[in-house]
Amino acid sequence: MNLRQLRYFTKTVEAGNITRAAEQLFIAQPGLGLQIRQLEEALGVPLLHRHSRGVTPTAAGQILYDRACEILRLVEDTQREVKTVSSPLRENISLGLTNGVTNLLGVTLMLSAREELPSVHLLLVEGQTLNLVEALEREEIDFAVTYDVAERPGLLRVPLMEDELLLVSAPRASLAESVAFGELAQEELVLGGERDALRRLVQLTADKLNVPLRISFEASSVAAIRSLLFREQVATIMAFGSAAEDIQAGRLVGRRIVSPSLRRTLFLARLIRRPLFLNEGALIDLLGRAMSGMVEAMGTLATPLPSLSAPLSRTVDQMALPEADRDAP
Repeated sequence: MNLRQLRYFTKTVEAGNITRAAEQLFIAQPGLGLQIRQLEEALGVPLLHRHSRGVTPTAAGQILYDRACEILRLVEDTQREVKTVSSPLRENISLGLTNGVTNLLGVTLMLSAREELPSVHLLLVEGQTLNLVEALEREEIDFAVTYDVAERPGLLRVPLMEDELLLVSAPRASLAESVAFGELAQEELVLGGERDALRRLVQLTADKLNVPLRISFEASSVAAIRSLLFREQVATIMAFGSAAEDIQAGRLVGRRIVSPSLRRTLFLARLIRRPLFLNEGALIDLLGRAMSGMVEAMGTLATPLPSLSAPLSRTVDQMALPEADRDAP
């Protein structure tokens, strides 16, 4: 058993599919399959259940996966610490944010990081939920703050807050402060494409309530949606952060959706097996403080979750442990 086999095995478990794992590792599928079989032979137990939908770890495979993540992270942490003993390096850390979160705390976060963490170069990457999670899995970014992250092998996710979606449009005469979800049938809407997480939430709610939606335009660009709101008699559904400046300046109007409201959970996510940065805890705590300020500024549109009531790094460290080793709540 060697480190390469452990890396290949953890990637296969996380991908849930040997073909997909081989593509992410940039190796041929037969070569990856051979490495897994050799690992199983060396340990004398099957490590994967193979089925038509892909692969899942056996009980022995799950134990190996958990230990392999610890081993690989320890090896990479050791390499990093040894290299920085004589000449401390500036750490490049990338953080993916959704558009609304970027608007509300992106600049504050960059300025605070420069002042409080001079040995960290923080790169902010803006994207949609699906794209940010995929970028995490491809190791193109180190962290993501994004909505409704589904549980999956190898991914650490910490819920930060819940926020409420608004119906946003250009100002019109006699607009009520809130709108019932059923009244959305009267609106001409511009929303993201069918893969967009917010669009799926809206459509799922509409289907449950038998509310027909009039989606006249589809756009994954907040800038394009904003232009349409100014030029056409259309409305959209978005987070407050995505339209905050325009709402506060009176250029757009944001109305609460009720009966029911549309709420989403914002998560901090990273790969479990990714090696820790020397300044990781300090950066996560800085993010937690910025998030708390954002929640306060959003007022009744946002609800903080328990992870923000203590230093965020403490919660992340606890969530990174196997469930049996976590402190009782």
